[in-house]
Amino acid sequence: MARALGVNTDTTKNLGLMLSNALVALSGAFVAQSQGYADVQMGTGTIVIGLASIIIGEVIFGKRFSFWYRLMSVVFGSIIYRIIIAIVLMLGMHPTDLKLLTAAIVAIALAIPVVKKMLTARVSRKKKNRDMLSPDPDNRGRSNGNA
Repeated sequence: MARALGVNTDTTKNLGLMLSNALVALSGAFVAQSQGYADVQMGTGTIVIGLASIIIGEVIFGKRFSFWYRLMSVVFGSIIYRIIIAIVLMLGMHPTDLKLLTAAIVAIALAIPVVKKMLTARVSRKKKNRDMLSPDPDNRGRSNGNA
């Protein structure tokens, strides 16, 4: 629609990216000022939590077309992720090992759709082979259509 109105969409896209990156930089500056220092590793956990929330939400709740459904799946994915972290900490895992746990959770969440797809393909392949090997009940041993 914007292109039909004569708006250069490439320029608009670049302006949007520049504005969003400027806001991210400003928020990082505010965080550094409030904490009194800046470190390269400061935002790494946030990125991992966001990615884990998206992946877990899409794996568990699936991909639907509705924006609100996807938004709620990401929200519930983040809740599930935090519940898993809380349970693991209650079980006595050392807090410094949470990066390993987070990587394992993300790897498992990424592997689930691949495993589902492989199992579905295997089942359909077995069914196809079984149908090809079994005799046709309508044919009843006749080689041609004549009785």
